[in-house]
Amino acid sequence: MTLFAADSPDPGRIGRRRATFFSGAFALTALATWFMADLLWRYGGMAGLEWVLLFLFAILFSQVAIGFMTAALGYYVISRGGDARRITNTVDWDGEPVSLGTTAVIMPVFNEDVSRVFEGLRVIYRSVEATGHLEHFDFFILSDSNQPNQWIQEEVAWVELCKQVKGFGRVFYRKRRQQINKKAGNVADFLRRWGRKYRYMVVLDADSLMTGEALVRLVRMMERNTRTGIIQTAPRIVNGETLFARMMSFANRLYSPVFLAGLNYWQGPDGNYWGHNAIIRVQPFIDHCALPELPGSEPFGGRILSHDFVEAALMRRAGWHVWLAHDVEGSYEEGPPTLIDSAKRDRRWCQGNLQHTWLLTARGFRPANRFHLFMGVMGYVSSPLWLLFLFLSTIHVFNQLREPEMASERVAGSIIPGYPLAIPEALTLFAFTMLMLFLPKILGLLVAAGNPAEARAFGGIRRMGVSALCETAVSALLAPIAMLFNTKFVVFTLLGQGVSWVTQNRGANDGTDWREAILTHGEQTLFGIIWGVSSFVLLPSFFWWLSPVLAGLVFAIPLSIALSKVGYGDAAKRLGLFLTPEEVVETDLLRKLRRNLAECYQHLQPLESLRADYGLMQAVVDPYVNAVHISLLRQRRPSEESRDYFFQLRQRLLREGPIKLTSKEKMSLHEELWRRPSSALDGWWRLAVRQYNVLTAAPITALYR
Repeated sequence: MTLFAADSPDPGRIGRRRATFFSGAFALTALATWFMADLLWRYGGMAGLEWVLLFLFAILFSQVAIGFMTAALGYYVISRGGDARRITNTVDWDGEPVSLGTTAVIMPVFNEDVSRVFEGLRVIYRSVEATGHLEHFDFFILSDSNQPNQWIQEEVAWVELCKQVKGFGRVFYRKRRQQINKKAGNVADFLRRWGRKYRYMVVLDADSLMTGEALVRLVRMMERNTRTGIIQTAPRIVNGETLFARMMSFANRLYSPVFLAGLNYWQGPDGNYWGHNAIIRVQPFIDHCALPELPGSEPFGGRILSHDFVEAALMRRAGWHVWLAHDVEGSYEEGPPTLIDSAKRDRRWCQGNLQHTWLLTARGFRPANRFHLFMGVMGYVSSPLWLLFLFLSTIHVFNQLREPEMASERVAGSIIPGYPLAIPEALTLFAFTMLMLFLPKILGLLVAAGNPAEARAFGGIRRMGVSALCETAVSALLAPIAMLFNTKFVVFTLLGQGVSWVTQNRGANDGTDWREAILTHGEQTLFGIIWGVSSFVLLPSFFWWLSPVLAGLVFAIPLSIALSKVGYGDAAKRLGLFLTPEEVVETDLLRKLRRNLAECYQHLQPLESLRADYGLMQAVVDPYVNAVHISLLRQRRPSEESRDYFFQLRQRLLREGPIKLTSKEKMSLHEELWRRPSSALDGWWRLAVRQYNVLTAAPITALYR
């Protein structure tokens, strides 16, 4: 077997690959733009509005062409048996195993579901242990949680996890006092304190999962390729329960292989970093990847929100390679459960990506990294451009019809009565555009259908095909909703409205209710109705051309609610729709996580009435939890003023209950609670004591298993 030498990639070969990619995208864009220019020139001539339309069309179609070329090259690579010059081909996996460097697996968290975080870490730990290489890995929970309940529950869960897996000295928990610079600052704090003890670090999100085998493979690739600074995996989206989450998981699993193979084909060692499920060489990251402070204030200036793209560019500027290991199995993440949660995530990403406009001309960045940054910006800027293009197209049609000679003209075979746009030319451009949009999905379907085992893992070719058709139809309805969401986000960012750091909703709960859907999508629905009614009144035939865009906007509210329901997701699963290989042939890692979480949530059900301040209740009522919490606090001698303040605070907390206090005022009161008669306690505390007495028959460890 001939191994690929990733430390010395062939610049000529990479140059030819990129020339193929960019020249293909340029040729497709030029061809479509020529079609559009011919139509505008032949039917109405080129004036100011027509030139603006042509310019917008060229920009927007280039995004479509880039996606098409990525998928087409990916299909070409896969059909030939894979790319011989990929990072996974640098290691002889069947040969003599190489030594492993010390690796820290870090998981930054911020007010996350404690059970999900620590059960996820548990199954990762056990999976690494099963490989026989546990001695090379340490695990860190890096908490920025600012809610007292989260803080206490994290402490107890950490102690219990360490006891159960014998992880003391290998599993660590750190609670940061100040949440400076969000996740990037959390990771930077870890590196300042402990980074030099490790050769590598694997960065995980709170919803990330990686098998022990995947982690070991990443370390082996790092050991083999001494000039590689980052290796990014391609995580699969798993554990979706709502209809929206299941569809996103299906689309990710079916279509991503061709896109990822094509992306890796042309970018080579100039890859990107996505912020999680990646391994990083620690020392060059410390030396070269400190994030700059952008000029000005938020939202464009200040600290960089979307740090990952920038860190990859800084790593490449320093001469280290960044690779995409798209064929490493065992890397997973969870997606947002609802359309609204997805939009909230995009709101944060939008501001972070728009900040990258400052860095497009930064000194020393590689052209490929500038292109990554530019595409990140265009991922959001293209939405208001699409909206502007559709709006100007509507005006263009109406302007043409207002001209007397045009209004009286009826072109034989006209696609819109009264508007001189003949069917052959218009349909040629329309068919070409649809081909660019949908052929990548067809290629993904062909790749899966060409592998019988893969097709069975999607539920069979027939169910996979029906699922792909349904997903495509729903995606077409969601596209105009996303367009208006992103347009609003871009406008808000340009107006100077920053975004706050909030906890992500990773669970389905009860789905989106009507009130939330109306408040979120009401403006979109109203906009769609006004646009549709105006079009229908002025030109009914043009209304039908706009109907695919209008339908998604008008029905945004019920569509968002329906997609958020777990019941509909379960019904689709029973019908065999939107199945993925990860649930048809469930891996041991995912099966253990699902089983453990079911046990955790079952044990927590009796405490549902206390969940709002469950961590506080534990720290005050339970001697064990109280001792754990106090042992992890920073010891300081309080002043006389602070003693009096805390005394008054303790009295209020016991007399009025935690609901009356802010998160900063909630403190531990263990000894005083048990000495005070129940008549002097708030009803919340009396309920907590009764529930605790019931639960003392069962070990506390049951709550974290």
